[in-house]
Amino acid sequence: MSKMEQHLDATLEQILELARWAPSGDNTQPWRFEILDARRLIVHGHDTRDHCVYDLDGHPSQMSIGALLETMAIAASAHQLEMQATRHNEAPESRPTLTVEFTPAPLLEPDPLADAILPRSVQRRALSRRPLTPAERSALEAALPPGYGVHWLEGGRRRAAARLMFRNAKLRLTMPEAWQVHRSVIEWNARYSDDRIPDQALGVDAATAKLMRWIMRRWQRVEFFNTWLAGTLAPRLQMDLIPGLACAAHFVLTAPRRPQRVDDYLDAGRAMQRFWLTATVQGLQLQPEMTPLIFARYVREGRVFSGTAGMQQRAEALSRQGAALTGPAAWETAVCMGRIGAGKPATARSLRRPLRDLLVGPSGRR
Repeated sequence: MSKMEQHLDATLEQILELARWAPSGDNTQPWRFEILDARRLIVHGHDTRDHCVYDLDGHPSQMSIGALLETMAIAASAHQLEMQATRHNEAPESRPTLTVEFTPAPLLEPDPLADAILPRSVQRRALSRRPLTPAERSALEAALPPGYGVHWLEGGRRRAAARLMFRNAKLRLTMPEAWQVHRSVIEWNARYSDDRIPDQALGVDAATAKLMRWIMRRWQRVEFFNTWLAGTLAPRLQMDLIPGLACAAHFVLTAPRRPQRVDDYLDAGRAMQRFWLTATVQGLQLQPEMTPLIFARYVREGRVFSGTAGMQQRAEALSRQGAALTGPAAWETAVCMGRIGAGKPATARSLRRPLRDLLVGPSGRR
């Protein structure tokens, strides 16, 4: 047992054991914990902008850290502790750093979302097309903080959202910068993974997964299959179009204003997590669909994300299609997109690194 583990208070340990189950893009878990005392710690965040095309501005990682903070606050409420988080303004945006303190709150009621922290997961396979009930919609909308809203894409707009995801997948699967990410984040022949995505959770059948694994070993194979053998068709059908049609609805969460600062994305992550946990409490399954929003933001801000000709233009066309679905104002303030519906929980899923691997010393050093 390390010195850090020896000094970890039992209550704080229980809080962090739950908090580490917060969602993060590709299961990157962009956080480490420095314990100060029994009720204080520093969260050392980091992003993946140096190697991930989906995180070039760090905002997806910042949303993940926001989800971590919300999960931490929910877990603390079960111990009648109130959480306060203060961001270190001097820390670079690529390494968001926050001091977190828990104070006694004898009158604080346990947050009912606490029981959903562990079972919450991503379901990438087909869901029921049964429409959401008025009670389900009301609970989901009420879960959002003041100023946040949700646009439901149902019926014909659900089909349009599925087509958007199908087209967006072609952008992802024909870009070498994305291939590098996909190759590193998938754990093959796995049902569970502590630090990546197990291939059995991708939503494709065994034959497609086996072919994907062989193709993805080299970019030259990816290019050949994409050019001559419609290599993107099977994964796009199985991971995007079919699930996009087989759900109750797609949704787009919007912030009070267009997010720009780190704090805006931390807040957005907290809102997303409350929405997701509420869906879990309602017995609903959810899959985030973040890449259309990410590439739309790159387009809006003039950020070059690929060296391959034509990719920027494809992203511009996809962004216009997204704006047509929600309206331009909502598309600009959108912070999360996904699909939702009734269904069985995923039988394969990403797990998390053990807490001991997430504990660090001063300045984030192990």
